[in-house]
Amino acid sequence: MNATKSRSLPFQPMLPTESEAKLARESGRLLAHCIGRGETARLRVIDRNDEIIEVPVSALRMLVDILAQMSDGNAITIVPIVAELTTQQAAEFLNVSRPHLVGLLEQNELPFRKVGTHRRVLFRDLLDYRERSRATSRNALETLAEQAQDLRMGY
Repeated sequence: MNATKSRSLPFQPMLPTESEAKLARESGRLLAHCIGRGETARLRVIDRNDEIIEVPVSALRMLVDILAQMSDGNAITIVPIVAELTTQQAAEFLNVSRPHLVGLLEQNELPFRKVGTHRRVLFRDLLDYRERSRATSRNALETLAEQAQDLRMGY
């Protein structure tokens, strides 16, 4: 997730320096070529007395993605799927205003829980909502395109 715009997500991202971006590009390319087809991979860590570490290949793929984002100069952050966000954090993630997000909560469009007087939203629920919202938008655009074609509007 590219979070350069966000100021208050749970884990504050930092933009990579130019030298970090260059190193990320080189190491990400090399690491991508090392990923095998099995479920795990074994890495030798020279800085740890040639210690061998076995890691899930899925984690290596994620690391390659992180390095690719860094090489492009993007700030990134990793948010656990079970993280609870404030309404401001959730609004920033969805790129909507906080009052709009609160309206979504009050209309039961998004589940939440209260901690005292404050609402908290699970990150996974935000992801589900965003996907539903995007699907609804895609369907509406397809319907409009079909109507435009039926009316021979030149679209």
